[in-house]
Amino acid sequence: MSLDLDLIYSDFNFTMVKPCHYKIYEFEKFRLDTVHLMLYCGSEEIPLAPKAVETLLVLVERRGEILSKDELMETIWTDSIVEESNLAKYLHVLRNTLGNSQNGKPFIETFRRRGYRFNGDVRLVPARNGENGTADSLSVIKPAESLHLAADVSRSFPDRPEIASPPLQNGRMEIPSGSQRWSWSPEGSWFGGAGVIAAVAVLAFTYSYFMGHRQIDSIAVMPFVNESGDAELEYLSDGMTETLIESLSKIPSLGVQARSSIFRYKGKDTDARTVASELGVQAVLYGRVAQRGDDLRFSAELVDGKTGNRLWAQTYNRRTSNLIALQGDVTRDLVSKLSIKLSGSTEQKLVKNYTENAEAYRLFIKGRFSIRKLTQPEIEAGISYMERAIDIDSSYALAYAGISEGYRALAIAGEMPPGEVLPKAKAAAQKAVVIDDMLAEGHSALGFTIFFQEWNWPEAEKHLLRALELDPNNSTAHFSYGHFLGNMGRREEALAEFDRARELEPYDPYINAFGATLRLNTGQPEEAVNRIRATIDLDPNFYFSHMIAGGIYRVGKMNDESLAEFRLAKSLSPDQTWSDVGLIGTLIQIGKADEARAILKQMLDRSKTRFVPPFNIALVYAQLGEPDKALEWLERSYQQRDPRMTFLKVEPRLKNLRDDPRFQDLMQRVGF
Repeated sequence: MSLDLDLIYSDFNFTMVKPCHYKIYEFEKFRLDTVHLMLYCGSEEIPLAPKAVETLLVLVERRGEILSKDELMETIWTDSIVEESNLAKYLHVLRNTLGNSQNGKPFIETFRRRGYRFNGDVRLVPARNGENGTADSLSVIKPAESLHLAADVSRSFPDRPEIASPPLQNGRMEIPSGSQRWSWSPEGSWFGGAGVIAAVAVLAFTYSYFMGHRQIDSIAVMPFVNESGDAELEYLSDGMTETLIESLSKIPSLGVQARSSIFRYKGKDTDARTVASELGVQAVLYGRVAQRGDDLRFSAELVDGKTGNRLWAQTYNRRTSNLIALQGDVTRDLVSKLSIKLSGSTEQKLVKNYTENAEAYRLFIKGRFSIRKLTQPEIEAGISYMERAIDIDSSYALAYAGISEGYRALAIAGEMPPGEVLPKAKAAAQKAVVIDDMLAEGHSALGFTIFFQEWNWPEAEKHLLRALELDPNNSTAHFSYGHFLGNMGRREEALAEFDRARELEPYDPYINAFGATLRLNTGQPEEAVNRIRATIDLDPNFYFSHMIAGGIYRVGKMNDESLAEFRLAKSLSPDQTWSDVGLIGTLIQIGKADEARAILKQMLDRSKTRFVPPFNIALVYAQLGEPDKALEWLERSYQQRDPRMTFLKVEPRLKNLRDDPRFQDLMQRVGF
């Protein structure tokens, strides 16, 4: 086994050079013990790597300040040269652990190209010379005081049993450090003992490392391989992969690569060391799934990302009726091999099953697999699978949330009459929340549907924020809230939410495409072009990315590129009319109004036989400079509760209508 001594020493650098006072920082439900580098939620210990806690400590003590990456790294790793990915890893873990404050803002806020800031009211509970601490307002402490903290052996601890500080045993203080413990006698000399203690601590840690007890705090779960010989069972291998990722993501101290990050490796035979280097993880998990009739075989292999050595391997043979139990067995065995200490609440989240019926679960993952293809036939098939899952288990809240997502997708991507599908989307989301009020997916689905269907902004925002409170690491919840904020005109807040969603799902083309267009709307055209080009590279066959690219290129007067992108989007998804609207806009811009009107005629003819979003037709007339026609179709859009009316406030192609009293009246009726 190889050993990076610089990294080990860096991550175990307590540097006991001077005594300091024993401080406890409190913010909302969290408590930060500065001496033992421990974080608690209430009375429950949250297992975190020492450097993660040191990172949090610097941010807390300098709360309100925006600290750059360089500044953080120089403060935390004073004597070591480390890669920037180490800091990113610990910040990711801290965001997962802390989530959002009561006001809805993340405790650790990211400022693009500037750095990070800790938000939240912090109280200091001091304890000096045996005095009990009291909660007081905290003034910002000088940075030097927050560097390398030392234990003051002359102190006495405050009487705060809920902090669960290490106990005194036979006059000796036991101090936890990873999987090892070390101690000293308070009667000994501080200066004489400090060096010995540090040496023993490093030796203990090194021994633990060599003995194979090193905790792995970052992992990539590669797409499981379908070895069944049946392409129809691809949903099973993908579904099992996603379920395991979702389960492991509930562990605050473990960094788990998102679905979009790992599915780009699907179908590729990639070496674990390459994957680990590209994704910045310590270990890589591979899996193979084979179903033969009612027999299910799953093989797992955990590989060290640095050495390429196998850390663990296991084969499971089960009946398909035991699929849910299999998922639980794999999760528990893997967590054990990763040497992760779980809190009680985290363990409960890991073992929670939304259904106990294997067939219902199988139908659910099959439905999710279909809905995410975002074509009308696949969305309808996916809803059907979800409904069959509900027939088997009527208390399957997650399946109800999936049904809501499917009907909402039919209204937006499938361009079906909103009056037919959005009420079904809302009913399914409401059912999910009634069954399980703690389900983030249910609140996200309900908030997003209320946003699109009812235009009740406060109620929609309430549920979207509730989803983020329940699961701060849910990329869909951040995306949905960012979408809401963008349409409300709160663009800076929206950008932060999209950035967070992208951080959680960096390779999701839908999230990246929306983020690109938002950058265009916030005055960053060059960044928008760079982002959309990178997004297209993620999935060249995703029509939505090409449609967004067409709009970005049109604004940048890159007319040839714009026309090509809109036409490609139409060829990839012929039933949608979004790209028709964009193509018409570019044709008008280059003086080809006759060609633009020919496409408009096709849209009008089509609207006589099937639903065409009236909002889209209104956009065409607005670009043609026919305000009366545009307002007429906007009124139709209002009457039909077209969900695209949620763009009324921010749609730039309607700017020539904004001073018209009829438009202002429409804005008021929609709720803006």
